[in-house]
Amino acid sequence: MRAVSLERGVVKYAEGSCFVKFGDTHVLVTATLEDKLPPWLKGQQRGWVTAEYGMLPRATSSRTRREAAAGKQSGRTVEIQRLIGRSLRTVVDLQALGERQITIDCDVVQADGGTRTASITGAWVALYDCIAWMKKRDMLKAEPLRDHVAAVSCGVFNGTAVLDLDYAEDSEADTDANFILTGSGNIIEIQATAERDPFSEAQLMTLLSLARKGVVVVTLNYRLGPFGFFSHPELDAESGHNASGNQGVWDCIAALKWTRSNIAAFGGDPSSVTIFGE
Repeated sequence: MRAVSLERGVVKYAEGSCFVKFGDTHVLVTATLEDKLPPWLKGQQRGWVTAEYGMLPRATSSRTRREAAAGKQSGRTVEIQRLIGRSLRTVVDLQALGERQITIDCDVVQADGGTRTASITGAWVALYDCIAWMKKRDMLKAEPLRDHVAAVSCGVFNGTAVLDLDYAEDSEADTDANFILTGSGNIIEIQATAERDPFSEAQLMTLLSLARKGVVVVTLNYRLGPFGFFSHPELDAESGHNASGNQGVWDCIAALKWTRSNIAAFGGDPSSVTIFGE
C-alpha cells in the first residue's frame, strides 16, 4: 500500500478540512455547515450530507478542461460525488444532525489512481471535524456519527492481487475494485469490474480480504480534564521523569505503541499507522 497521510485543519474558513494523500494522489477536502436543506427535505426534522467532486485542470499529466467551462459535469464526476455522499450518510444519524446540511467538497490536486477512495477517506475526517466544531458550540443534542468510514482500491495486476493501485497499475489491471468499509468491518459499497477476463467469487473474496487489511481502524480512550492534564509536585516526584500534567498524552502514546505492536494480528501494517481525531 502507498504511503497515506491525513492533514487536518488545512483550510482556515471551513468547519472541517483534510488534505489527504495516497501516494501521489492528493485531494483537498472541506466540510461546510449550512442552516439550509434541499427543498424536498424541509419539515422532515432531519439533516443531510452531500458531496461535490472535481479535478483541477493540471491534476493529470495533461491539462483537463474545467467542467464549469464545458457547461456540465461529466458522468464520472456525478457518479463519484454521489458515491462520496451516500458513503458518508450510511454512518450519520441524520435526525441527530438537525435541519442542517453538511456539504463535502473534494478537489483533486494531483491524480495518480484511487482519487475516489482517497476522497472518501478524507471526507470522513473532514466530516468528523465539522461535527466536532458543532459540538463545541452546543449545536447537537445527540451524537450524529455512528461509525468510521474509509475506502481503498484493490485489483489484480499481472496475476497478483494488489492493494491501493496507482494509475500505472490501475490502467493495466485485469480486475479493478473499490471497497468502502466501516470501522466496525461492515461493507458500505463494493465496485468491481473485470477489465479483461471475468473474475471468480473466490478472487473477489481475496480482494475483499486484502481491502480489510488496508482499512483497519483502532479507537482509543484517554484521560481528560484533571485526570489527564493536572500537574502537581507530588505527581512530578512519582512520575519517574520529574514531570506531570501529560497523562492524557501518555495514554495516547501507549495506545500508539500497542497498535504498532499488535496491528499485524488484525491484518494491519505496523509501518503505516495514521493518527486522526480531536
